[in-house]
Formats: sequence, structure tokens, C-alpha cells
Amino acid sequence: MEIPSKYSASTVESKWYNYWMEHNYFHSEPDEREPYTIVIPPPNVTGVLHMGHMLNNTIQDVLIRRARLQGKNACWVPGTDHASIATEAKVVAKLRAEGIDKNDLSREEFLKHAWDWTHEYGGVILEQLKKLGCSCDWERTKFTMDEDMSEAVIKVFVDLYNKGLIYRGYRMVNWDPEAKTTLSDEEVIHVEKQGQLYYLEYKIEGSDDKLTIATTRPETIFGDTAICINPADERFTHLKGKKAIVPICGRVIPIIEDDYVDVEFGTGCLKVTPAHDENDKVLGDKHNLEVVDIFNDDASLNSFGLHYEGQDRFVARKAIIKELESEGILVKTENYINKVGTSERTKAVIEPRLSDQWFLKMEDLAQPAIDAVLKTDDIKLFPKKFENTYRHWMENIRDWNISRQLLWGQQIPAYYYGDGKEDFVVAETLENAIELARERTSNLELQASDLTQETDALDTWFSSWLWPMSVFDGIRNPENEDIKYYYPTNDLVTGPDILFFWVARMIVAGYEYKNEKPFENVYLTGLVRDKQRRKMSKSLGNSPDALKLIDDYGADGVRVGLLLSSAAGNDLMFDEDLCQQGKQFANKIWNAFRLVQGWEVDAHINQPESSRIALEWFESKFQQTLLEIEDHFGKYRLSDALMATYKLIWDDFASWLLEIIKPAYQQPIDAKTLKSVNQIFENLLKILHPFMPFLTEEIWHYIDERSPEEALIIAKWPEKKQINKTLISQFDIAAEVVSGIRNIRKQKNIAFKDAVGFSVINNENVANTFDEVISKLGNLDHFNYVSQPLDGALTFRVKSNEYFIPMEGSIDVEAEIVKLTEELNYTQGFLKSVQKKLSNERFVNNAPEQVVASEKKKEADALAKIETIKASLQSLN
Repeated sequence: MEIPSKYSASTVESKWYNYWMEHNYFHSEPDEREPYTIVIPPPNVTGVLHMGHMLNNTIQDVLIRRARLQGKNACWVPGTDHASIATEAKVVAKLRAEGIDKNDLSREEFLKHAWDWTHEYGGVILEQLKKLGCSCDWERTKFTMDEDMSEAVIKVFVDLYNKGLIYRGYRMVNWDPEAKTTLSDEEVIHVEKQGQLYYLEYKIEGSDDKLTIATTRPETIFGDTAICINPADERFTHLKGKKAIVPICGRVIPIIEDDYVDVEFGTGCLKVTPAHDENDKVLGDKHNLEVVDIFNDDASLNSFGLHYEGQDRFVARKAIIKELESEGILVKTENYINKVGTSERTKAVIEPRLSDQWFLKMEDLAQPAIDAVLKTDDIKLFPKKFENTYRHWMENIRDWNISRQLLWGQQIPAYYYGDGKEDFVVAETLENAIELARERTSNLELQASDLTQETDALDTWFSSWLWPMSVFDGIRNPENEDIKYYYPTNDLVTGPDILFFWVARMIVAGYEYKNEKPFENVYLTGLVRDKQRRKMSKSLGNSPDALKLIDDYGADGVRVGLLLSSAAGNDLMFDEDLCQQGKQFANKIWNAFRLVQGWEVDAHINQPESSRIALEWFESKFQQTLLEIEDHFGKYRLSDALMATYKLIWDDFASWLLEIIKPAYQQPIDAKTLKSVNQIFENLLKILHPFMPFLTEEIWHYIDERSPEEALIIAKWPEKKQINKTLISQFDIAAEVVSGIRNIRKQKNIAFKDAVGFSVINNENVANTFDEVISKLGNLDHFNYVSQPLDGALTFRVKSNEYFIPMEGSIDVEAEIVKLTEELNYTQGFLKSVQKKLSNERFVNNAPEQVVASEKKKEADALAKIETIKASLQSLN
């Protein structure tokens, strides 16, 4: 086959992805092999590929492809998440653009629109992952709203309710006024913002006294139901037992005492608004205070806001401040920095709100998950530093608010049969609910029409926490063949931002429903940031188009670019130059392959000694690097594994081995060497394949014509063999010698075609193993071992060995002496300045250890250089 002169990524990528799909290499079924399983962190069904997805899924693909090469039964389950809040928001916006109000639709009508949206836009991201080369088992693709997946969610809800772990309670929750739903604590991001502290005067009933209250939210005065003072605060002894009048609304409220009040904050008086602050609610319950909710579900003021009714809270705040100021109630205003709770999804400012919600008790459920990570080490986090974060979250866990005021999602399986809050049953189906309701009420005449299902949907995470089990139908059919074979899974690759949202909850669910961990290892990637260290986002406009990157640099180039600087748990400073580096690496490999394939072979010539020893050296170097790579994989240092592979191919293979074995111009290569180098190329392709699957598969089929059963994707990982460490260290010295010869040629403008003589004083007793290699790469006409320095020669050192290249008229000796003398004088002056610094005890004792070490290295290097220059001068005189 004719090999194209240039590597065309776009042509190659489509060809081989179709080939892999056609031959079903990605699909897995249980068999006698060791399983290796990954479940994808399901992206939002309507999402598109961004840099975080690119990084995360490249890592997963590297792991799954390596497992295949190791002979494991590799199964990577893909899928998407229905993303209740995000998807419903998009559907609502689409309906609004069409002049349709969500509130005018029945649940069934809205869900039809949601499914239409999902069918139109859902799964786009999975198709985009194919462009990246992701080798998922597409036949196993799951969606959290699939019928079987939803059945599993409902089954778990009912089971946990029957165990007494799910309850309905009237609690203070986080309310997202844009999505009009509650959020769990973990879905609230606390953003530091510059706000203001407003000092307001409240009149004391029946007197001319006033007290001053400091608040950051003056609009909430309409919900005030008490003023609280610290009983030990002598400043307010005269107010005990009295009542205050709330500004504007004129409500008379009691002045209560509680040591909860911080006497140092603000004025030492606290306005108590039980409906809109969690701590105030605790105070309200303790002192039996009235609860006044002043907000509508969109955070506009309701009728309690009087003439501000219907105004948005922030609009109302400005108007209220003006009114308070005009009435002389606003005493002063101070700048104040506080942390404001915002919705992770909509970015709206959260309102604390009292509401009837469904909760899951977490304290007892969490204990096995705490033990698995922090005590028994059954589950390992990489990097380990995230264990502290995990510990903090899990040991301070709160009950999980699992209900959402949304239509898109699994509808909570609670059915109301009466008017009271407790008049409900929980069941997997309506038929079961009717039976339970009949038992509960002793009314055998109850029908489906007498029951009303809870309108709330379940939190999306309540679906995805079952993911490693539900994708294998392990909840509905806990003894099926798939769940028994593939569970627990092996590696989970995700971001640290969902360590608690998803990872910890999956561990909780795994121990509750399988009494086993859901995965063995959790690889936590960093966030992808730009060169200014900003998190990549659409709003900042700093996130490149992922598919355009693939078009410009090839999928392999982008994968290499991402991985080269992506150490586990550390943020990646993305720079497009990294992808260019990946593309250049692909071109380097392609050109190296074309070089080898372009050599003519002569079966009748013998293998040169230089080629024989070089191939023997490279085999040991390969085996040494293979061990290094496998150690990096074991520690989830994929960036280091790739870099070791990169250096082996770029430096050791392309820059050294191919140069050594390359035949002379227009001369053939011996058959034995060519066979060996092709075998080496195949092994290099195997270890590179997980990182650069397309390029490697393409070259693999050029090296030899292969059947589908011999494709690289299912080839065998290289076997471990004995390493000759002596040979490796001998080559390292030989490489330094060759570099020394090349430096002298460059400095003295001696063309490579001009052979030079070479002599060495072998003080190190280095074996002559690589003398033929040195001779070939240095183009030496003779190689002598001598006991005395050579007159009229230039010299260099490697360790204590001295190497001489006689100049015999090829240079101007007098000019060279002048040049070397100047260099000697400069180096001696430099040495003097370094030694002066090192003789300063104050510097040595106070400078950082690495600074002192650096100066000592400068001293040693200068001394060695001076010795070499003197030797060269001596040989020229």
C-alpha cells in the first residue's frame, strides 16, 4: 500500500471509528474474562461537548482502551441525565417564545413538550463524544428517564419510605425563584458579594424610645415577628418585656431575649423573620413566634408587602430604602461583604423558604460510605487530598431534600386520599396505592379517582445516585447476569465539584442496595481553566469550540494536548498550543513510520554491529519505560504515563534508534534490522493506542495487512521482559559522547560528511559496547583508546573520561587559543563570584535550601568547564 506523504486526521478518524463500530469492538457481554467496567458520568441530555467533557471522557477512553489491550472484558456504559432544572428551564423558554405559558398546560401536555425537546436535542453530546474517539458500549446507552431506570428510582423511594428513612416535613429550604423549586444545600453556591448593611430605627410601643437594627435585607421587615436581644446585654435592659413597631407596616412585635444574639454584631439587636431565615426559624419555634411569608414563588412581594405587592424583591428593596430614608427611619448605611447563596443551575439568588418537602434521612445511611473511603480503604480517591473534603461533607451530612417543584422528572409515588397532610400512601403503582389506601381507611369502595398523586418530582440526583446499579438493571433484577458480572465497577472519572452531589451518594446507595462498593477507584480530574486561570464558561466566552479543535488539530492531537498537562486533581491551564503540540507529535510519528517503510531491504547483507546493539538497548529501554508507564497508570498519573510514552517515541526511538539503524544514503537495510524495528514500532503503537487511537490503528494496518480479529484495538498489551540496566547506562554515556562530538562539529563548522579522528582516555573504564554506534553517529574515521592527552586536539569530558578530536589544520589554532582563553577568563570570573557568595556564612545559613544548592551546582559546573578548557588549551599549545 502506498503511504500518503501527509497524515490526514479527518479522513483517518472517520474511517477507523466506523470500522470499530462495524466490528462491534466496543460491545461487551459477560464471559470468562476479568471484567473492567466504567460508567460514564451522565452529561445533561440537552448538553453539548465542552472542555470539561473532553478531558473527562478522554481519560475514561484511555483507561478503557488500555484494559482491552490487557485482555480484560472492557465495558464502558454511556448515557445521559434528564437534568430536571436545566431541561425544564429550556423547555419553558421554548414554550414562552411560542406564546405558551407552562402554567396553562397539564402535566401530560408539558411532558409531551419535554420529550419532544429531548428527542430533538438529546443525545447530541454522545454523538460528539464519538468524534473524540470514545469507545463506549453504545448498545448499552441509558437515559435516567428510561422506563426501566424510572422504575428503579420509584422502587428505591418506596423501599426507603417503608424503612422509615423518607419523610415529609415542613422545613426551611433553599428556594430557587427562577426555577421555582427547592434545591438541596449542595446545589447552592455561596458567592462573596459586596452588599450593604442598613441601620433602621424601630419605635418602642407606648414610649418615645427607639432601637436600631442592622439588616442586609430591608425588604424582609414585612416578615418581622420579633426583635431579639441578648439577656446579658446591659444596653437593652430597659427594653425587656416591651414591644416594637415595625416600620412601614406598623406591625407590633414582641422584644424577646435569647443568648443566640451576638452582642458584637451590628447594633446587638436582631430582627427575627422566621419565614425567611433558618436561624430565625429556630428562634421562632423556640419562642412560639408568628411566621409571616412575604414572598411569592418568583420572589416578588405578596400582599404582606402592602404597596410593594408584585414587585421583584430587588426592585422593592431600592424603593423601600427610599421610603425609609424619607421617613427618617434609615439611620445610616455601611458597605458589607457577605456570602450570598445562589443557585448552581440558574444563578438566581436563593431565598430561604418554609415549605412542605420530602426528605431522606442520611446520617445512618452515610456511615458505610464514610468507612469505605476513610477507614477500610475499599474505595480510593485520587488524589488522596480529597479525602479531607469527603470527610467534612459526610461527617456533617444533613437530611437530603429530594423533592422538586418540577414536572420533568420521576413523579413522587405518594398518593393522597384525604384532606390532611398525613392522608397519603406510598406505592410503586397506582394499583398498589389503591390497595394500601383501602386498608388504611377501611374503605373498600376507594377508586383511582379518589386518589391524587403528589405533584412534586424527585431530585435528579436521586436518579443518578443509582447509576452504577440501574444501568445494569441491578435494582429491579438484583440477581441478573450483568449486575453480578460488571458490579462493582472499576474506575469512576469525574470532577471534584460533584464529589458529594454524586460520588458520595452513589457510595451510599451501593452499600444500601448491594452491600458493596459501587467502584474501586475515583479519579478526580481538575477543572479546565484558561491561561488567566479563569474557569472556562460560556458567559466568559473563554471556552473554545470543542469540535473545531478536533477539526483543526485532529482528535488525537486534542487528546494529547489535554492530557499532557492534566495531573489528577489539579486544574488544567488550557492553551491551544498544547493541541498543536499533539498534532506535531502525530506528524512526527507518521514521518518516522514513512522513513522506516521507505527503506529498501536486502536479505543478503549482514546486520551491522551498531544496529544489533542499538536494537538490544532499545528493547531494554522500552521495557524500563513500560514499567514506568504501568506504575503511572496504577497511580492514575495519566499525564505522566503519556509523557513517558512521548519521550520514548520522540527521543529514544525517533531521535536515537532510527538514526543509528538508518542505512547510508541510497543504501538498503538488512532484513533482520527492518523486521526488528517493525516489531518495535508495533509495541510502541500498543502503548500509544489508548492516548492516540486513530493514528495508531492507521499505522498498525499499514505495517501489515490484518484481519478484523487482528485490529490494534483488541491487540495484546506488550509482555514484560528482562531489563539490561547496564546496557541502558552505557548507552546514556554513549549518547553524551555523540552529543559532545556534534557540539564540536557545530562550533567549528565541520561538516558531517567530513570524517574526524577520535581518541579517549577511558578513566571510567566504560565498556566498548557502543563504540560502533558512536563511530557511526559521529562519522569517525578512527576510534582510539589512549593514555595521554592528544596535542592539537579539541576535547570534552563525559564524567571523568576525556575525549579528543584532532584538528589537523581544520581550524585556525591561534584564533582558537584566543577564543578559549577569553572563555577561560570569563568562566574563572564567574566562578569567583559564585564562590564569594558561598563563602558568605549569612547567605548560606539564611537562603532557602534550593537556592544554596543551585549556587553549589553552578560552582561545580564552572570548575568542570574550566578543567575542560584548560585541557583544550594544553592540547593546542
